[in-house]
Amino acid sequence: MDWKLEVVVIPVSDVDRAKRFYIDQVGFTLDVDHRGAGDMRVVQTTPPGSACSVTFGVGVAAMEPGSLKGLQLVVSDIEAARAELAGRGVDVSPVRHMGDDGWADGPGGDWNSFVFFDDPDGNSWAVQQKPA
Repeated sequence: MDWKLEVVVIPVSDVDRAKRFYIDQVGFTLDVDHRGAGDMRVVQTTPPGSACSVTFGVGVAAMEPGSLKGLQLVVSDIEAARAELAGRGVDVSPVRHMGDDGWADGPGGDWNSFVFFDDPDGNSWAVQQKPA
């Protein structure tokens, strides 16, 4: 039996701001923007090429906005990913790697080259280079 992760829920304080950030700046695809009874709202987005979606809204997360840390995406070209994020206005870190003395600037090869960014609420993301 397969156990597939299909949705990650992230806590946000402003759904429209988060929607603009994830679609316009990070480049995720909008899958759903559904308003339910009362003020309930679910927005589902998906990173390009991912089988797992990212959902946020009103009434969907029992976490404080900005409290989700350690989300990770993988890409085949970390420099291109960084350039795309920076070009879209995301405050993204330089490419970094884990060296003998901790984090250091510059690429470190496949599985050891990263960039980091936060969404407007402070939810933290890492982007890691994998082999092409």
